[in-house]
Amino acid sequence: MSTRILAVVSAGLSTPSSTRLLADRLSTATVAALRERGDDAAVEVVELREHARDLADNLVTGFANASLRGSIEAVTGADGLIAVTPVFSASYSGLFKTFFDVLDKDALTGVPVLLGATAGTARHSLVIEHAMRPLFAYLRAIAVPTGVFAAPEDWGGDGGVDRALAGRIERTAGELADLIAGRPPATPADPFEGPFGGTPSFEALLRGV
Repeated sequence: MSTRILAVVSAGLSTPSSTRLLADRLSTATVAALRERGDDAAVEVVELREHARDLADNLVTGFANASLRGSIEAVTGADGLIAVTPVFSASYSGLFKTFFDVLDKDALTGVPVLLGATAGTARHSLVIEHAMRPLFAYLRAIAVPTGVFAAPEDWGGDGGVDRALAGRIERTAGELADLIAGRPPATPADPFEGPFGGTPSFEALLRGV
């Protein structure tokens, strides 16, 4: 049994948030689906609200600080990605878009991605199709066929979900697991590669790297 790395990007702004709740439901279902296919999974969650200032600094300076760099590497080095955003002005949030703006343009090429969105009304249910899919198509990621949108009426008491939402979660998790299981396991990113690679840290020099 190989261990797959599953990255989860949540752009929810509140604590708790329905966006993170949906992301957790999707990751749990995907881990279970991978195990059914003979793979274990390690989940890396990236809460974008924790990087709001880091992302703004990155846009202005062109450099990611250590905290943001770790999250970027978690996403770009994963076997599969779950990306969930709240809906603002009929599209993905600015924070969500900014994170994917600072990634290298080829970083997600060929990576399987599950798309999810939450909103205060079901009128935004097409946001995955008209906004999120074009974004990830541009990044050359492979978005699974089933996207998952959740409005307030899709949630039951105590964080539960109604039958229709539960079915969509199970279906899309299986689609993502199928794509991940068909890929060779991801290899850890080389910290010395990239536009500023080739310069080891002082600590690494002391270790003889």
